[in-house]
Amino acid sequence: MTSPERPFDALLEALRNAGREELLPRFHGHLAVSEKTDGSLVTSADHAVDRRLRDTLEQLFPEIPVLSEEQPRAAQQAALDGSGPCWLLDPLDGTTNFAGGMPFFAISLALIDTGGVAYGATYDPIRDELFSVARGTGLRLNGEAPASRPPEQADLSRCTALVDYKRLPHRLALALVTEPPFRSQRNLGACALEWAWLAAGRADLYLHGGQALWDSAAGTLMLTESGGRQCTLEGGPVFRRSLHKPSAVAARSPALQDVWLGWLRAAA
Repeated sequence: MTSPERPFDALLEALRNAGREELLPRFHGHLAVSEKTDGSLVTSADHAVDRRLRDTLEQLFPEIPVLSEEQPRAAQQAALDGSGPCWLLDPLDGTTNFAGGMPFFAISLALIDTGGVAYGATYDPIRDELFSVARGTGLRLNGEAPASRPPEQADLSRCTALVDYKRLPHRLALALVTEPPFRSQRNLGACALEWAWLAAGRADLYLHGGQALWDSAAGTLMLTESGGRQCTLEGGPVFRRSLHKPSAVAARSPALQDVWLGWLRAAA
């Protein structure tokens, strides 16, 4: 099987080109939009990036299956079956933002193996920011270690949190709205890019009630390599080789994660 190390640089360039050539023209021009069976949006941009990058992955890594958000569920499960490597592709993270003209969306890709997530990349074409990570090597932003402010150690009141309320248990969501423990809260509408921003130090805390593995895989490795921590609300791993959608609780330091998780459990 082809080793991913050397072709990975070519793959990062392919992500950047797909964002520039497939997403940006459609963001500023004609876009076909439809609804999936679950009510979420899918656009001609999703399909264009999906086709392009799946072709690229099949050329560079012909023996590694690809799981894309745009595949039928049966094909997704088939890609996950077994314990070998598998690519996870989200061709357009933040489709609702994209279709509505909000400039916060990305392409995200991760390689998983028997050890979990091995590689990850998330590209934001609006800002031309390419976040990438390999297990054991640290986060990179456009090829360099990103400048980042020191994380808050254990003071939630000084923190900015990225929180998606709509998938949280009602009692917990109510507590977060009426008695927020943090300084400020954002929900930016593109999970993979939110994870990358958290890892780069642009927020301190993260909370999501349930997200797909292509939403979180690259970002969980980015955060780990940046010194942060994550788990589910129940304390289990966020990344699982499964189509199940677990919750996600994360913070930029272990001490801050302990305090954040303690507050959430007490509020729930």
